[in-house]
Amino acid sequence: GVQTCALPISWSPPIWMKSNNSSIGGSLLPIYYKSYASYFVHYIKAMKQEGINIEFISIQNEPLHDGNNPSLYMPADEQAAFIKQGLGPRFEQAGIETKVLIYDHNVDRIDYPISILDDDEANKYVYGSAFHLYGGDIADISKVHSSHPDKHIYFTEQWYGAPGNFSEDLKWHIREVIIGSVRNWSKGVIEWNLTSSSSLEPHTDGGCNQCLGAITVDGDEVIRNAGYYVMGHVSSFVPPGSKRINSTYYQSLPNVAFRTPENDIVLLVLNDTEDVQQIGVNQQETKFSVNLKSGSVATFKWKNE
Repeated sequence: GVQTCALPISWSPPIWMKSNNSSIGGSLLPIYYKSYASYFVHYIKAMKQEGINIEFISIQNEPLHDGNNPSLYMPADEQAAFIKQGLGPRFEQAGIETKVLIYDHNVDRIDYPISILDDDEANKYVYGSAFHLYGGDIADISKVHSSHPDKHIYFTEQWYGAPGNFSEDLKWHIREVIIGSVRNWSKGVIEWNLTSSSSLEPHTDGGCNQCLGAITVDGDEVIRNAGYYVMGHVSSFVPPGSKRINSTYYQSLPNVAFRTPENDIVLLVLNDTEDVQQIGVNQQETKFSVNLKSGSVATFKWKNE
């Protein structure tokens, strides 16, 4: 059968493992490090029995934000301790090959993942770091790469706040999330979230009640929002196994380029100016130019000669 891969992200341990006995906030009690690690193992094995291969696992969603429902406060030293005393050894013992991603929070605290990667005992169990962009400069994830170039970087969440601003959301997400993260070593991009109703449901009590889906579904009516077009520009053209290749970056024309496994070249470009811009593309024997309207995005694909 066909195997699908997934990246589940933990939001909270069971409340009896936490310091405050609540789904909101609190810390994971050290006496339960091994027990909680076993939850990860059982989950991964159960999903595999259903034909779903969990290729990556993120230890904790936004570990420095303890106001979500559910949520957990897990500073870097506690995450490192959980990896060393619980998750890492338990995965090893159970023969789990799922890759572990750390941090999964904003770019403004790159000290968090770097401190864990600096810990040799924790480092050996970690595949890479995950980031959001509700704070900080996306270029700073390159500093995490520079500090530990053998580890990988993934961009795993950015919301579209309702009711949304289509033109501005399109530009910002293409420039910062897609182009920005990938040009700074991110190997993948996940946006938040896929779909919702026009009342922005479902969500947990105390969860995000302003998260605009990529599409809004009401009965038979489907509305395609900015997130749909942002992801469409890359997901339709950049298949797994593609490699980012160098392209000349202009502030007015943010862009990123890829070579696909089929040896096609894919170029994503945003016109981030108030005027029409003529784009000239020159790659080996391939040369072409096109006019791009203000604020618009284009994806070009051609065979690599």
